[in-house]
Amino acid sequence: MPSEFAKKIAVIGGGAAGFFAAITAAEADPKAEVTVYEKGNSFLTKVKISGGGRCNVTHSCFDPAILAKHYPRGSRELRGAFHRFQPHDTIAWFAQRGVTLKTEPDGRMFPDTDSSQTIIDCFMKAASDAGVTLRTGMAVKEITRSENTFQLTFGDASQTTADKLCITSGSLKASPLTTAIEALGHTVEPLAPSLFSFNVTDPRTEGLAGLSVQTASVRALPKSQPQHGPILITHRGFSGPAILRLSAWEARTLQTQDYRFEISINWLGTTRPEQLRATLATLRADSGKALVKNRIPGDIPRRLWERLVEVSGIGSETQWSQLTKDKETALIRELTEGTYKVTGKTTNKDEFVTCGGVRLKEIDFRTMESRLVPGLHFAGECLDIDGITGGFNFQAAWTGGHIAGLALVEP
Repeated sequence: MPSEFAKKIAVIGGGAAGFFAAITAAEADPKAEVTVYEKGNSFLTKVKISGGGRCNVTHSCFDPAILAKHYPRGSRELRGAFHRFQPHDTIAWFAQRGVTLKTEPDGRMFPDTDSSQTIIDCFMKAASDAGVTLRTGMAVKEITRSENTFQLTFGDASQTTADKLCITSGSLKASPLTTAIEALGHTVEPLAPSLFSFNVTDPRTEGLAGLSVQTASVRALPKSQPQHGPILITHRGFSGPAILRLSAWEARTLQTQDYRFEISINWLGTTRPEQLRATLATLRADSGKALVKNRIPGDIPRRLWERLVEVSGIGSETQWSQLTKDKETALIRELTEGTYKVTGKTTNKDEFVTCGGVRLKEIDFRTMESRLVPGLHFAGECLDIDGITGGFNFQAAWTGGHIAGLALVEP
């Protein structure tokens, strides 16, 4: 049992970053009294549903400089943090607790069991073994600091105190903690959705839901950087990694446009129009009598190819030798720079990711401690940090939680 002089550490938020911070602190100082306060009725809810219930734990990128480039917000700050704790350390941390991870071809890493429950069970056992106290239904409404002590007031008007405090509440969207954080002197950058699908109604994709192109690229017009990877045609429009990455990098811009904007899709990835024209010339020379609809110059599903041929004004019986210059130009445009109007977004609210949060300049990333309030630390999505899809948001949570956890038990 901790003595009356043991350090009291409160962690607000029972998600990925909260558990990592609490377990790290309790293991580093077994005498510390570490308590996690979760407003909901269960812990690790995002961990449970992430990756379709498989839990995309991290990404197999082990160079801190390259890893940091996967974060639209927080890249500069995380670069140094990743030198302290990165995916290699995450893999080792779980392995030491009996959980092995596997790497998929795209770099995403999952537990060998393909079950998020494996990760949850690992955290619950580690927390129990380290003596962490876990409390649900404890929504923090107010935080005050006097001398060297924090006082937390909960929704039921009950109160507690702590010597050190770590806020790991996840997204501050609609969170009463925003007011409490601002009352402590911190700035909360405007929140905006990140990682969402695009709503598009277009005859070119009507009836094609479920088809995907693995090596496509997409950019928001007029001048965003293209994002590469799979694009999935859905009943509502477009989704898939390339779309989600674009939504992350352009999160604030798209919000200001009320999610009404245009995108340009290159279904052939990085193939340029002049390269495709040369490829089509070869097709015309080698397969002149073949029907255009039957020769696909690239890794495109046949139904999508036939639709793009059709909307380019090319008849179903047109042979390659009969393809006119203007029809060829129209086809090249559809394949490499087709323009689509986006009329809204679709977000799985359970997996909601936001950009925005506590201003990063106010945080010392060597300790994740507030530069304004001694003894106050932050980790996870409540900070103005967000990564693209692929395990990067969890890695930021593990890294921030680890660094904060060690600092919480320092004198």
